Amino acid sequence: MAMRIITGSARGTRLATLDGEATRPTAERVKEAVFSMIQFDLVDAWVLDLFAGSGQLGLEALSRGAEKAHFIDTSSAATDIIRMNAQKTHLYNRCRILTMDWARYLKSSRGLYKFDFVFLDPPYSTGLLHDTLALLPECDIVRNGAWIIAEDENGDPFDKDDLVASYYNIEKQNRYGRTHITVLSLK
Repeated sequence: MAMRIITGSARGTRLATLDGEATRPTAERVKEAVFSMIQFDLVDAWVLDLFAGSGQLGLEALSRGAEKAHFIDTSSAATDIIRMNAQKTHLYNRCRILTMDWARYLKSSRGLYKFDFVFLDPPYSTGLLHDTLALLPECDIVRNGAWIIAEDENGDPFDKDDLVASYYNIEKQNRYGRTHITVLSLK
């Protein structure tokens, strides 16, 4: 699937992706919908792209004016692609790219960074979205008023867990084919 930066300083830049089924890049129409929701709030924002894959969501945010983005993925092949894409888009100096487990990153970053946007797009049907949403509130890395943008296939990012759901407000929710986008904020 050919991906590109939609708009901003790196507009039109084609992004590399990993071969095979190891990652599932966000479809361009879904990415356009997400960024149309947040486009006016990106200037100077700090962005966390957890489960970053090719880095397309964080790079799109940087291209549109975000100040800094952290990209986290457990795969060194993925973080190599992110580095390549960041250099190709001339956004590398505003990136922090780490090959590490998502939970370890969240725990080790407790209180060190405050993000305005958190992109959560883990592999579907793994329970990782639920687990991330369960851990995120205690990590003190989400700025007041920040949006957490969760992508999943069933429209219930909490996996029927009322306790985890009680930590969040659902700001917006939309479906694009089999992809559900839920925009959350912490209570």
